[in-house]
Amino acid sequence: MTSLSEVRGAARFPRRFREAEERGRRIARGIFLFADIGKDVDEALMERLGDALLRRDELGARLAGAMRLPAGDPGRVTHAQLGRALRAAPEMPRDLPPALREFVGHALTVPDWVDRDRIERGAAAYRYLGRNSGDVLTLLSLIGGYRFGGPADLLVLTGGLSGGTTLRRLGETSTWSHAVTRAGGLRPGAEGWRLTVHVRAMHALVNARFEPRWDTGRWGYPINQADQAGTLGLFDATVIVGCLGLGVRLTRAQRDDLMHLWRYVGHLMGVAPEWLTDVEDVRHRWNYHVLLSAAGQTRAGRELARLTLDAQAERSFGHRVPAVERLHQRYERARQASLLSAFMGREGMRDLGLRRRFPWALLLSLAGNTVRYRLLGVLPGGRERLEARGARAQERLLASMFHGGPAAVGRLPEARRD
Repeated sequence: MTSLSEVRGAARFPRRFREAEERGRRIARGIFLFADIGKDVDEALMERLGDALLRRDELGARLAGAMRLPAGDPGRVTHAQLGRALRAAPEMPRDLPPALREFVGHALTVPDWVDRDRIERGAAAYRYLGRNSGDVLTLLSLIGGYRFGGPADLLVLTGGLSGGTTLRRLGETSTWSHAVTRAGGLRPGAEGWRLTVHVRAMHALVNARFEPRWDTGRWGYPINQADQAGTLGLFDATVIVGCLGLGVRLTRAQRDDLMHLWRYVGHLMGVAPEWLTDVEDVRHRWNYHVLLSAAGQTRAGRELARLTLDAQAERSFGHRVPAVERLHQRYERARQASLLSAFMGREGMRDLGLRRRFPWALLLSLAGNTVRYRLLGVLPGGRERLEARGARAQERLLASMFHGGPAAVGRLPEARRD
């Protein structure tokens, strides 16, 4: 595998950078239906994205390094110490090793730009989206992201989505996204805050473990700042665009507050400040350039797309009659495949190696969302009722992924040296 020093000696950017630019330009057409951002290419921004492929969360990297020190080293950080520090928040235990104190201290320090009221309104706006947010995140954000090499290949290498674990891994992501969008979920020490900082540590350990065997010359760091910025864009602006496309009515204030919430999540996750924004059109502009800079389709992405779609037929809907349960599972898989076809189009489904379906589920979503959001939602108290209804729908989605077991997020990888 190519080391980082060899990459910088041979070429400025990893080989994936801009290798499928025209394809990315075609995929980006959907952005322009909802954002007036211009189609010109900002070469300075493109260079920043190329550089970001070779940048990582350095604070997380220092923590991961301390977690890989041998037992007895005074600077060593253990899983137990990290868990205790997160549970103690917003207090800071006095006896933390330096790397852990720095890591948790950053998460506990709230930037001046954070507006708690806007974060709470953004969380309410997310709950207001109901099942639509889950559909968009699974299909447009997650499976849509499998059309590009790099992150998908890392997921296969780590076993992050494979075989019978796929549904649980999807549930773990849903557990985290629901925790950060519950009322008060992002206050230091709250569940959403703790899970976000936990995921940041998990990413750092994955980087430390897999970097020696990773083809840095091809992909950049395993988890790099360019991919982290792109992933954040899948949770904020892409969810907004996808839900608008499904017929959801969102006010400008709701969209702005959603962006603000995810800006703070990105800060906690270790995304560099230069890639954080709560201005929707700025994020759309960045997302456009992320698509232009992205790699082409890989076999890993096709396999993950199939596994993710098939996992929809494994969800548990709680019907007592097995035949009814199986019918509901088959319906949900068909509904997701139909919506995916609407989001991806002919070329996208071909890229992913999936059969294109008639988009009947899009028509159902448009009809239902028109009634809910544009008729009932504008009545007095309508928004509050939609927020409550949407929260229940999101909880049902989460419960369906764990087959009666407790919702959770992934455990931290072992901090070993391979």
